[in-house]
Amino acid sequence: MSKNKPVVVIGLMGSGKTTAGRLIADALGLPLSDSDPFLQKEHGGTAAQLAAREGAAALHGYEADHVLRELAGEPKVIAAAASTVEDPRVRAALREAFVVWVDAADEVLAARMRSSDHRPDFDPAAMRARRAPYFREVADLVCDVGVLGPEQVRDAVLERMGLPAGGRH
Repeated sequence: MSKNKPVVVIGLMGSGKTTAGRLIADALGLPLSDSDPFLQKEHGGTAAQLAAREGAAALHGYEADHVLRELAGEPKVIAAAASTVEDPRVRAALREAFVVWVDAADEVLAARMRSSDHRPDFDPAAMRARRAPYFREVADLVCDVGVLGPEQVRDAVLERMGLPAGGRH
C-alpha cells in the first residue's frame, strides 16, 4: 500500500483520533486535517457550539463536508468526526482511503470525556449502537486504544501499510 493514499482516523469521541492522526501524519510525512480546527476555521465554532447554534444536522453536514473536501485533495491524514460515517457519500468516498478505527470500551471513552466540555451529554453506548456498524463497514484496521497507546496505533497503521514502524518515512 502506498503512503500516498489518504489515511482517515475514525472513532467515537475520546478515542484519540487527533493524537493518533498527528503521529501517523508525522510518520508518513503528510499533513493532518482535523475536524475540530476545520469547524472552528470554516464555521466559527466548536462542534458543541455549532450543534447548539445550528443543530446537530447542520453540524454533521459540516463534518461530512470536511472529510469529502479533504479526500478530494492531495493525500493527507484526516481525523474525522464520528458522525461522518453515517453519511453514505462519506462511506463511499472512504473506499479510496486507508481507514483506521480507534476504539475503546464505553467506560474508557466516557472517562476520557468527563474532563472535556466538547459535548457534555456524550453517551458512548448510544453513539456506538448507532455508528459501530458503519465503522465496521469502512475500517481497514481496528485499534483498541484501551490497550494500545497512540504510538502503537501509529506503528500498527504503518505495519498494515507495509512500512517500517516508528519514526518518519
